[in-house]
Amino acid sequence: MELASQIGGSVTDGLAYLGALARLGVRAAYFTFVAPFQGKPLRMQRAVSQAMQVGVGALPILSLITFFIGLILALQSAYELRKFGALTFVASAVAISMTRELGPLITAVIVIGRSGSAFAAEIGTMKVTEEIDALETMAIDPIHFLVTPKFLAMVVMLPCLTTWANFMGILGGALFGVAQADFTVVTYVKASLDALFLRDILSGLAKSIMFGITITAVGCHEGLSTGAGAEQVGRHTTRAVVVSIFLVILVDLVFTALFFFLSAG
Repeated sequence: MELASQIGGSVTDGLAYLGALARLGVRAAYFTFVAPFQGKPLRMQRAVSQAMQVGVGALPILSLITFFIGLILALQSAYELRKFGALTFVASAVAISMTRELGPLITAVIVIGRSGSAFAAEIGTMKVTEEIDALETMAIDPIHFLVTPKFLAMVVMLPCLTTWANFMGILGGALFGVAQADFTVVTYVKASLDALFLRDILSGLAKSIMFGITITAVGCHEGLSTGAGAEQVGRHTTRAVVVSIFLVILVDLVFTALFFFLSAG
């Protein structure tokens, strides 16, 4: 009985948490698409600044990691394909794996570590130092001022980062293809493009948009939920990272299953 009560309590808490994330996302969407027509324009300068931090700042580490991921995928694929004399399919395996799955997922994990945690720490620190209360005292909605620019920046930049990650992953695979599989750069790129369909690319970009919404909602919610004291900032920042990774993988599962059943139908 006690176990059932604990499970029920966990489920209730989880649903309440998802509901809080949904409310935050709806309010941010309102301030992005509706409020500007009611005389409350979005502070685009803050959105551009956030986009630079989220997008441009992540390029070096994202490029390096996804290049290595593409090279690893090529090596692992070649290990099995060589047994069947099918090394020419290495380009297809890398391209499909990166665009459908690994490109969006690796990008999301990197952005969680860089930006999702930063969102939680920034807003959490403002909550502890009572800057959030000061904004409300000046009749400035914290969601409008702090959260909405982050949502807009993340939704715009994460698909761009994912596209770049896909390119770098394919480039990493090309290094193996040219060195070991008798490809040239041109033939490798052509083989990769021939293996891809538009739905492969669009499915990955659709995932990345949902990943961006999820990461921003969790990071900002954890920041706004921070209690008093510096310890709480660290605790909620850590929780933002853990919860974001879990929810991103859950969203990935839902979208992958949805695309699978739609393609099967």
